[in-house]
Amino acid sequence: MATQLLVSGHVYTPASPDATAMAVTDGVVVWVGSDAVGAALHPDAEVIDLGGRFVAPAFVDSHVHLTPLGLALSGRTAADAVSAADLLDRLRVLVGGLSRDAVVIQGGWDESTWTDRRIPTTEEIDAVVGDRLVYLSRVDEHSALASSALRAAVPELAGMTGVGVDGPLTGDAHHAVRAAARASLSAGQRATAQRRALDHCAAAGIVAVHENGGPEIAGLDDFRAVGDLDHPVAVRRLWGAPVASAAQATAVLAETGADGLAGDLFVDGSLGSRTALLSEPYADDLGTSGVEFLDAEQIYTHLRACTDAGVQAGFHVIGDRAMAGVVDALDRLAAQLPTASIAKCAHRVEHAEMVTAAQAATLARCGVIASMQPAFDAAWGGPGALYRTRLGDRADGLNDFAMLAKTGVALSFSSDAPVTQVDPWATVRAAVHHHTSTSAVSARAAFAACTRGGWRAAGINDGMTGTLVPGAPAHYAVWEVEDFVVAGSDEKVQRWSTDPRSRVPSLPDVAPGATLPTCVATVSAGRAIFGDIGVGADAR
Repeated sequence: MATQLLVSGHVYTPASPDATAMAVTDGVVVWVGSDAVGAALHPDAEVIDLGGRFVAPAFVDSHVHLTPLGLALSGRTAADAVSAADLLDRLRVLVGGLSRDAVVIQGGWDESTWTDRRIPTTEEIDAVVGDRLVYLSRVDEHSALASSALRAAVPELAGMTGVGVDGPLTGDAHHAVRAAARASLSAGQRATAQRRALDHCAAAGIVAVHENGGPEIAGLDDFRAVGDLDHPVAVRRLWGAPVASAAQATAVLAETGADGLAGDLFVDGSLGSRTALLSEPYADDLGTSGVEFLDAEQIYTHLRACTDAGVQAGFHVIGDRAMAGVVDALDRLAAQLPTASIAKCAHRVEHAEMVTAAQAATLARCGVIASMQPAFDAAWGGPGALYRTRLGDRADGLNDFAMLAKTGVALSFSSDAPVTQVDPWATVRAAVHHHTSTSAVSARAAFAACTRGGWRAAGINDGMTGTLVPGAPAHYAVWEVEDFVVAGSDEKVQRWSTDPRSRVPSLPDVAPGATLPTCVATVSAGRAIFGDIGVGADAR
């Protein structure tokens, strides 16, 4: 058996709060502790000097969309547009370098950050692009601007819900034009985008992602292509389509190759596109309360079918009315089946931005995992930002990580890339420094939600995976870190402490303004999938 002994580092492990060394044999952590003891116990090991670097469990991103992420990383993004005029100028430059028959797919614009929040009209887009097929998705991927040519490519569009005559398309209309645009991607272009996305994740210290696919997202061809990739970043694939029976659930898994019928199965849409389903109208548009894609009976039927089949179910749910529908279905199911049989399926709710304490209690009782995105609060929370504009005072209760954790709901933090960037340490920072301080969690809790939480959301809850303890898979990353802090034992007294006597493992400083860690290497089951654990240090 080949053993590597990593020494002279900072190892984040509950097994030894001040560990500096770790031994790995055949892809499994076999020991953690001090350098001298490690050398004595493993005299024949390959010794790798970490040079003071930080070693911690690798991250898991439990909600990504690989193809659009890869496209965004290739430059197909309008995320830095600052106005409608700027977006049109950028589009003019883009189409000027393309052939006449090229389909333009670009996303990321966010009018909520513009001084003038006017959105370009279809007429203005046509004036720039002519008869080209152009798809410009909003940052949340729940609405999009489309040229007249792309609209015309979907003959049934006029009869669909969400058709805006001269503005963004939402609902079914948006799903239809998105499918028409993405059908232009070749298999090679799609594979290149997916690989680029996974390479990017590996460079961010991530060893596993959960692809959230579905018929209304990127379609079955794209979903299968992800499964065909040979890449060292592990991909758990979730297919967002409702089923009506256990037999159908089993059949859909076989047809798609999915690991679960969860992920982005839309109950509603997004707050940014005003399609999240609310119990009261939007504060900035009293004429709408959002879009309902699944009703109460459909939610319950899907949950029951998946539970009977022993399959992970889940839903995309953001608005309070949408969450009420999911919780009501869980209560109904829990009245018919033992909660243990529900909990063993590790059902999920994606986003879960508007949740009451009573609803959280139901989620916890049924073992439902909340896959959430702290970067949403960082981007759109706070005074004057999008959440406040859309919801008014209701924005104060959004993304209450602390309440959910206190109630016993298992948390898994993720990016929803390309909606927000793949940056796990920024995710930890956002969870710790929530705009509503009482909704924040500690750095240790946030880090756990980005590591163990991701494995738990994949149905792996063995108490070891996602940590660095003997017997755990050697999934870890090596980081350059400027400053460490230690979470204090009593937040009422002190949120942070640097006193080593606390015997609590230290984490990098994620305070606003602090330099976040830089990934040196990412290792999956003992094998480097990014960088080199010996870079900058002597391997001997």
